[in-house]
Amino acid sequence: MVEYRIDRRSGVATYVQIVQQTKQALRLGLLEPGDKLPTAREVVEATAINPNTVLKAYRELEREGLVEARRGLGTFVRRGLGTAPADSPLRAELDAWAVRAREAGLDREDVDALFTSVLDTHFKGDDA
Repeated sequence: MVEYRIDRRSGVATYVQIVQQTKQALRLGLLEPGDKLPTAREVVEATAINPNTVLKAYRELEREGLVEARRGLGTFVRRGLGTAPADSPLRAELDAWAVRAREAGLDREDVDALFTSVLDTHFKGDDA
């Protein structure tokens, strides 16, 4: 099950963070079709956010066809995203690179800027 982490200082709307984290879990294979998302109540208890915010995020995911709400049962994953499982060799390489970047004195924002620049170079024109 996915555990949401809300960064109140990020400047990203809370419901968008839930949507993004759900999509990331789908891309990494941490959530698969048929899996149940945490209930709004569980997310509220874990993150201290408004229940309507959770419901808004789940409605957005449902609108995108990623999840479906089943009355009285909960919200379930309809389909996965991507093909980058969490145990991919590429993830291990990226992990090693991040260690080297940190040892070289780069902070999170430096790494983010560098990585985004590389992604922009290699994925020009791709809609994400």
